[in-house]
Amino acid sequence: MSILSIEHLGKVYGSGDTAVRALEDVSFTVEVGEFVAIVGSSGSGKSTLMHLMGGVDRPTSGTVKLQGQDIFAGSDEQLAVFRRREVGLIYQFYNLIPVLDVVENMTLPVLMDGREVNQKRLAELIDALGLAGKERYLPNQLSGGQQQRVAIGRALMNAPAVILADEPTGNLDTRNSAQIMRLLRASNQRFKQTLVVITHDEDIALMADRVIAIEDGRIVRDTSRPQP
Repeated sequence: MSILSIEHLGKVYGSGDTAVRALEDVSFTVEVGEFVAIVGSSGSGKSTLMHLMGGVDRPTSGTVKLQGQDIFAGSDEQLAVFRRREVGLIYQFYNLIPVLDVVENMTLPVLMDGREVNQKRLAELIDALGLAGKERYLPNQLSGGQQQRVAIGRALMNAPAVILADEPTGNLDTRNSAQIMRLLRASNQRFKQTLVVITHDEDIALMADRVIAIEDGRIVRDTSRPQP
């Protein structure tokens, strides 16, 4: 069953002679629980695509539908609420709030909605992410790998429809990169969590169920991995 539908998506920055066409007529769907890797060289349009899928930026043309809903149909305020509740965003640069501890950073999206924190889910995530005993640590008391684990926990806290990760291991060494990707893959498999990762790392692409390659703003390859 499809959870994410990208239809004839296009994005142009600027206008006239200075216009830059970042994406052109991109279409594909993502199934519930699928792990998709989107690959491409620098400037290929893959990060622009992630920003549009996550509602961080608006397209010039085309639609993004999450669970059948056009995410750009409403106001900017409605889009912000929808993004916070339905999309888990993970970036290369952790984006943690420096004055908030581990638990506060992880639960921030829930608290911003004025909702009660699911303590059972919080405890489960802290355990799964290897953060037990560090609940009250501030970001500057954590290693890079631990900070990225907190960012992952924050993205998962709301049990979003889809997780979008942009180069999630780009700032980490090989050992921490492997651990972070194992955690994301385990979440994908354990919770049937739909996962889309933007990456240039071939090892990450090999873990995915499917690889979509982008060049010059267009899809040039869409390949599913044979199932065992």
